Amino acid sequence: MDSPCSSRSFSSNLFYLFLLVSSNLLTLFISTNLYSPCSLGTRVESVTPIGKTADCAPRDPKPTPKVEIVKQFNASESEADLPDEFLAFTSPQQLPLGYNSNFDSDKILPPVGHPCALFPDMLRQYMSYKVNGSCPDDELLAQKLLLRGCEPLPRRRCHPAAQKEYIEPYPLPDSLWMTPSDSTVVWTAHTCKNYSCLINRMHTQKGFDDCKDCFDLAGREKTRWTGNGGGLDFSVDEVLAVKKPGTIRIGLDIGGGVATFAVRMRKRNITIITTSMNLNGPFNSFIASRGVVPLYISISQRLPFFDNTLDIVHSMHVLSNWIPTKLLHFLIFDIYRVLRPGGLFWLDHFFCVGDELENVYTPLIESVGFNKVKWVVGRKLDRGPELNEMYVSALLEKPLENSW
Repeated sequence: MDSPCSSRSFSSNLFYLFLLVSSNLLTLFISTNLYSPCSLGTRVESVTPIGKTADCAPRDPKPTPKVEIVKQFNASESEADLPDEFLAFTSPQQLPLGYNSNFDSDKILPPVGHPCALFPDMLRQYMSYKVNGSCPDDELLAQKLLLRGCEPLPRRRCHPAAQKEYIEPYPLPDSLWMTPSDSTVVWTAHTCKNYSCLINRMHTQKGFDDCKDCFDLAGREKTRWTGNGGGLDFSVDEVLAVKKPGTIRIGLDIGGGVATFAVRMRKRNITIITTSMNLNGPFNSFIASRGVVPLYISISQRLPFFDNTLDIVHSMHVLSNWIPTKLLHFLIFDIYRVLRPGGLFWLDHFFCVGDELENVYTPLIESVGFNKVKWVVGRKLDRGPELNEMYVSALLEKPLENSW
């Protein structure tokens, strides 16, 4: 038979054990909830005061190495810095008919680029306007935001800047090779204030600009991708001859200048969409005036096409060593994604320096999984031989089988 002393001892031990566990759980709850700035969150900051972490009680005062901590994102503080119209657009919008199985939700979350909120002053300026009125004439500001990662830009509820008197474009096919009216462009954001200035800047503008003569349709544009090709300069017909007639129908030109590539393909019953920014000129307006389709996105943006859909993707000069290597790797994989099996990637005059081609870019391109149809390497001499720059023009095919 157990003694009364042993029962009381066992009960006491059980009680103390319960107190110990409870105190530990309470400590854990307080440390993870009441002191949220030190708990795991979504924003990383560097610790500058020695002996403290941001918004926390002092710790051991002895010197410690500079470390990174994760700070919880305070939504209320951040929203206070953002303009009302931005919050009105980006806030969850209730679906009028309730839950929708396609969205798997009863709300819509309108998308904007995550970095938009990193530039509250620029964003406030961009989103400051009278609802139902006129938007500010702020093309430069919008492009700066976009190039800083605020892509897509938030929608606005105002009328975009436009010329007071707009002249209808030339009819097709004349528009393909005619300089449009100056009235098709709002010139505020541009150094040149008319197309005559843009056409003549090859002779008046100092410094290097890869597309300095692009707007002169009677100049070098008139002969691009024509003839029999040869060397680095593939011709359109040379590339199309790789595939069965009629199987190249739709595609994309990345950073396509004034869309002469799309114009060439249009005459062969091939539809090409041209991406372009408005750097040093009104490229998107000019492309549209020619009668082909512009797409105003940067090279950082995921291509807005479904997987395995395009027949051809072309890019001249834009995809080169100025792009961070990892970003370029993502981008080429994105091109692979949107191309259908058997689709062509025409990498036109990719440039880099010295041994970069062999040591960096050839392995990077080969890692994506394309089949090489053509691969031509040559010297890039337009800025002088002392820079030791190289070109590569390549025609790559996504495998018809086992492309996954």
